[in-house]
Amino acid sequence: MEETLASPKMAEINLINNLEKISGRIPNRILKLEGFILKDNNKEILEIIIFKGFSSSTTHPIEIDLEKKVIEFSYVLTNFKLYEAPLKETKNKLIRENQNSAFFLNQKNWI
Repeated sequence: MEETLASPKMAEINLINNLEKISGRIPNRILKLEGFILKDNNKEILEIIIFKGFSSSTTHPIEIDLEKKVIEFSYVLTNFKLYEAPLKETKNKLIRENQNSAFFLNQKNWI
């Protein structure tokens, strides 16, 4: 499994911001970013959801200031899943999955 390191500040900010911009143009899609946070020599599960141009984390507090990192700790993104919105309790429609963050920077891959 390929791991996408998010340590360089601007690269991380640009990745999330660019994914949010695409998400804002395609409101019927939800992108789930999965990975882990490196905290005190331990790995904690990380999940970020991007929907209608906004990011939210289901596992950790996030920063909403566009000039700051979304997550204050160092983290690694390992998987990206695109779903049809809205999510349902019983069955969610997975459209595609990829381990490369650059894959979803192409808007055509959201369709």
